[in-house]
Amino acid sequence: MDKRPLLALASGTLGLGIAEFVMMGLLPYVAADMGATIPEAGRLISAYAVGVCVGAPLTTLIAFRRPLKGILLSLAVIYIIGNAMAFAAQSYAMLLAARFVSGLPHGAFFGVGSIVAGRIGEGGRDTLAISIMNAGMTVANVVGVPLGTWLAVSLSWRSIFAVASAWGVVTMAALWLWIPRQEPLPDTGLKGQFRFLRHAPALYVIGATMFSNGAIFCWYSYILPQMNSMAGLGDEWRTALMVLAGAGMVAGNLAGGRLAVSHAAARVDMYGQLLAMALLLCMAAFADVAVVAVALMVALAGLLFSFSPAQQSLILKHSCGGQMMAASFIQIAFNLGNALGAHVGGLPIEAGLGYRFPPLIGAGVMSLGVMCLWLYNRRENRTDAQAAQTD
Repeated sequence: MDKRPLLALASGTLGLGIAEFVMMGLLPYVAADMGATIPEAGRLISAYAVGVCVGAPLTTLIAFRRPLKGILLSLAVIYIIGNAMAFAAQSYAMLLAARFVSGLPHGAFFGVGSIVAGRIGEGGRDTLAISIMNAGMTVANVVGVPLGTWLAVSLSWRSIFAVASAWGVVTMAALWLWIPRQEPLPDTGLKGQFRFLRHAPALYVIGATMFSNGAIFCWYSYILPQMNSMAGLGDEWRTALMVLAGAGMVAGNLAGGRLAVSHAAARVDMYGQLLAMALLLCMAAFADVAVVAVALMVALAGLLFSFSPAQQSLILKHSCGGQMMAASFIQIAFNLGNALGAHVGGLPIEAGLGYRFPPLIGAGVMSLGVMCLWLYNRRENRTDAQAAQTD
């Protein structure tokens, strides 16, 4: 398996990861510079997520007949423009628009990239290939977010967007040089692009993706305040904690991809979600024990990204004729899960119940993801049994 095309795709997901996650560490600096409140600055994160949800299906509707390599290059151009706009923004409204534009290529890049990676990793190694592509996103949490915070303190919050835009140029070059020509997907028309939504297995995968992501974000959205108020780890631990969580994401993503090569992807995903549910319950019980809380944080961050390769592989399996749209829906499910988790996980905090409750709610949400995968596996086992009787 030629790794260069996968490295080009990973370069793209690294840039997208920086653009998505870096704003979380920049909010105080952006708010002060733009004369906005912290909640107003927080809408810059939401604007990116809205861009993801709009851009993924829109790209499919516009470009599903075009060669895949050309689509990837076009998405890289939009990424460069969006981050250049953020660097040059002179008002809150312009920065809000820039964040929306920056989010437009995110879901579509992952969707098209999953198809390309699946072709490169043919012969049962598609989940491993997808995990290598996704590695860029996990590395962004280890390198990009701390780099952005450091640049904001040393130079300006704008600096990281200049770096991101420049990285987009590097990504374009890598895509141009290393991605072989990719033929367009079969033209099944607009109706064909949405046909997968009539099949229960695809809906189970989308549900499992949304609930598993949402479950962990119930807790992860508030990890720093929890570590501060309950585990006694002050602000000086902030960067170290984020690097440790990012390292867990890198390891979990690659482990999930490798496991899904040698075992049924849906079962790997279901058992991983069961483990995550147990660890969320442990986090609620031991949130005030620093060493245990940090270890659980690394494990849960790893599980968050271990689900992704299997989920992306499964949706491609059940979306013949509409793979690009289906892969885009997985990215929408990821982002809806993030939004759902952050909202639901924040409810007990607003009610004054404290930071021990978000992981408890996360465990409940995760049970819905496990149920989706149980239904998926039951249906697939029944289909296999019927096929065996026919033979």
